[in-house]
Amino acid sequence: MKKTIAFVLLLISFAAQAQTTSVTTGAARTKDYLPLLQGKRVALLVNQTATIGQTHLVDSLLKLKVKITKIFSPEHGFRGNADAGEKVGDSKDAATGLPIVSLYGKHRKADAADLKDVDVLIFDIQDVGTRFYTYISSLQELMESAADNNKLLIVLDRPNPNGHYVDGPVLDTAFRSFVGMQPIPVVHGMTVGEYAQMLNGEGWLNNGQRCELKVITCTGYTHNTMYKLPVKPSPNLPNMQSIYLYPGTCFFEGTPLSLGRGTDKPFQVYGHPDLPKNLYQFTPRSVPGAKNPPLLNKLCYGYDLSAVKPAAKLDLQPVLKAYQLFPKKDQFFTKFFNTLAGNSALQAQIKAGKSEAEIRKSWEPALSKFKSIRKKYLLYKDFE
Repeated sequence: MKKTIAFVLLLISFAAQAQTTSVTTGAARTKDYLPLLQGKRVALLVNQTATIGQTHLVDSLLKLKVKITKIFSPEHGFRGNADAGEKVGDSKDAATGLPIVSLYGKHRKADAADLKDVDVLIFDIQDVGTRFYTYISSLQELMESAADNNKLLIVLDRPNPNGHYVDGPVLDTAFRSFVGMQPIPVVHGMTVGEYAQMLNGEGWLNNGQRCELKVITCTGYTHNTMYKLPVKPSPNLPNMQSIYLYPGTCFFEGTPLSLGRGTDKPFQVYGHPDLPKNLYQFTPRSVPGAKNPPLLNKLCYGYDLSAVKPAAKLDLQPVLKAYQLFPKKDQFFTKFFNTLAGNSALQAQIKAGKSEAEIRKSWEPALSKFKSIRKKYLLYKDFE
């Protein structure tokens, strides 16, 4: 048995090294966390990004004789192909027969019944480093479940593709939601492992509780590493350009405009039928991962950012430009805009015609405070 496990570990190591990057993810460092799983009943909160080389983490651990009792799934589901916000129910994994419990929708937090046959929890999901990308909210609620039920939580860390800067408005806690649970900026510059330590250390979990936490770090990663994701993290972030643009273009989710869902350039184009007709044209269609996108089958006019070199900052220009061009100013913002922004100030600033420089200056006091807190929890060399 020991020889078999050693051989499987060797194969996993080779698979991890075969990736095009010099970074080794926490998941690939099986020797560092396998002892914590031996003789334990294990549940994992994972999706399609939880891989070691080309193999899913669940399959790797089963080969290593780890006793997995169930899988928890986040937004977009275990296989990562559900639309944003789409209801994902409980099911069974066809490949392994393991039960899948959805932790998205009304049942977002694992309860005592879910954990009665679990000794250890594992979190392994690729994040993209923005406050409104819901996987860090799922992480917090899993940490609270672990604390409530006295379970060890192991976070298998992965690089943050937007981890090379910190930017954007810091959330006003009056605007807490599942797309923003803590007073952090839109771009927080932390891996999920670092953020988990912050949640614990700052007493941000429910009732100030602390979770028994073990972070398996990456090797070969710093906050200056421009890491190319081997698996797309969700249906509408298909490439690195979409991931780099996402912190700024996601604000269009709080407007009547399309940000390219239903095209081959989601989060890389934006537009509306009422913008000037001499601009870039596209038409959202019903496609897997965007079955009913905004402005479905309507010809939109706007801008294509797919070839623009992204800067290490949250780019407000697309939203500012769209507001200037949109003819019905009183209909530009939906209620969701303030939820995404994490405040009411940004909308007011845009309506008042403030420049990007003026808006960015207003972020500085809260950003400086956050940066000083952030440094306490970093596990990797910073970009500064």
